[in-house]
Amino acid sequence: MSLAGDTYKSDRGGFGETVKIIVQALVLALIVRTFLFQPFNIPSGSMKDTLLVGDYLFVSKYAYGYSRYSLPFAPDIFSGRIWSSPPERGDVAVFKLPRDPSVDYIKRVIGLPGDKIQMIDGVLQINGKPVPKEKIDDYTTTDEFGAEVRVSRYKETLPNGVSYTVLDLDPHSFSDNTQVFEVPPDHYFMMGDNRDNSTDSRVLGAVGYVPFENFVGRAGLIFFSVKEGEPAWQFWRWPWTVRFDRIFKLI
Repeated sequence: MSLAGDTYKSDRGGFGETVKIIVQALVLALIVRTFLFQPFNIPSGSMKDTLLVGDYLFVSKYAYGYSRYSLPFAPDIFSGRIWSSPPERGDVAVFKLPRDPSVDYIKRVIGLPGDKIQMIDGVLQINGKPVPKEKIDDYTTTDEFGAEVRVSRYKETLPNGVSYTVLDLDPHSFSDNTQVFEVPPDHYFMMGDNRDNSTDSRVLGAVGYVPFENFVGRAGLIFFSVKEGEPAWQFWRWPWTVRFDRIFKLI
């Protein structure tokens, strides 16, 4: 009788300990996701070739402080940001789309509050001065039929010294010449690196100026990457579908 009773207590204790460990792990994961790092994946090519479709990355939640959009389901419990630190020009950041906060966008910070931004003949202008743009090697990719496609690629250097590459699919696209955009206080002007294939702050009715409150975090590290169109969960195909050269790449 006592032996059976001891076994019963041990079984119950083991089950309870397992549940406790699972709950602790879930709480820890929620804390990390809410306050430290949140994973995102890239579904579109608007940030090529900095970010590719199929990249999985960690976003630093604490980089800009916290707003209600830092919390799961974005509860309307406070406004503004706490422990805030403003984005820097050139940061790649995730933000909530102003007209639909349920949608996450990722773009590069180009304009700060008070800046005047314009595109003239494909050259970015900040406060009336052209941003240096240097032609480098073409970006090579393939189309849906497997044919090689070459896209003009340039190196841009912002006034604070941050450099990155941008793609120019069409030297005469409608987005190569724009009006002057004057960034309102506490807002930012965001642009994709794939300049002719990015819906960003240049389209006021779709994205427009992004309030600081809508920032989720700064992109930091690519932790996994699969080729475009390949499901990440098919681990048996990883030797052929994983882009190993992009793993642990800093953004």
